[in-house]
Amino acid sequence: MSPNPSDRYSLDELLAIMARLRDPERGCPWDVQQDFSSIASYTIEEAYEVAEAIDRGDFDDLRDELGDLLLQVVFHAQMAREAGRFEFADVVHAISDKMRRRHPHVFEGVRYADATAQKRAWEEIKAAERATKGEQEDNSALAGVSSGLPEWRRALKLQQRAATVGFDWPDPQPVLDKLAEEVEEVRAEFAVGADPARLEDEIGDVLFVMVNLARHAKVDFSQALRHANAKFERRFRQMEQLAAAQGGSLAERTLTEQEQLWRQAKMYESKP
Repeated sequence: MSPNPSDRYSLDELLAIMARLRDPERGCPWDVQQDFSSIASYTIEEAYEVAEAIDRGDFDDLRDELGDLLLQVVFHAQMAREAGRFEFADVVHAISDKMRRRHPHVFEGVRYADATAQKRAWEEIKAAERATKGEQEDNSALAGVSSGLPEWRRALKLQQRAATVGFDWPDPQPVLDKLAEEVEEVRAEFAVGADPARLEDEIGDVLFVMVNLARHAKVDFSQALRHANAKFERRFRQMEQLAAAQGGSLAERTLTEQEQLWRQAKMYESKP
């Protein structure tokens, strides 16, 4: 339930709360000892929890998770303020300026022929921004793809950039063929002794192609994997419950018996 408007905290109050938490004398010892590096993993975790709440369609939880994510922004901004680097207001200004700059068709009356032209202009604007920052000129179609992205996301970005210059398969079928080829190469590595470095290379190729297949299928790779994880967890917990109901634990069962429980769990799931 949302609070009454008169009871709502303001953004300024949230900033004040964060400043108090970081106060060396009166603050929270845990918050005080944190730095940018130690907080970074929490920031990533909170972003994933936002995605999970969206995936579940739980909007009460989404409200709370967005608050947790906002707190991460406030936390980083407070640490930057203490170091004399920038303020929260500078963060707001920077993103507002960027959004206006990157959407001239919305704020400046520029017109694009279609979505493709708009996407091309978007990349040109980003390239100009990099040049303004003094970054070394990079004329590659892959310029600006961050190495700090989750690797599956970076794979997707690289593939999307390559596609802008025509280096792309026309439809999912050749991607499926490539996937089968890469899986066979993994099999071949196992057959000759499974050298760890070679296996890493070949399995990496399989994963890269899987991201490409999801892209061609217009499936969100991350969401598909979240769904698969949730399905596995749901079925595995059902297996544990079935094993307990029959006496004993899942760990006490042979693999054959566990596979039978897995099939039963799938049958329970398919019932209306």
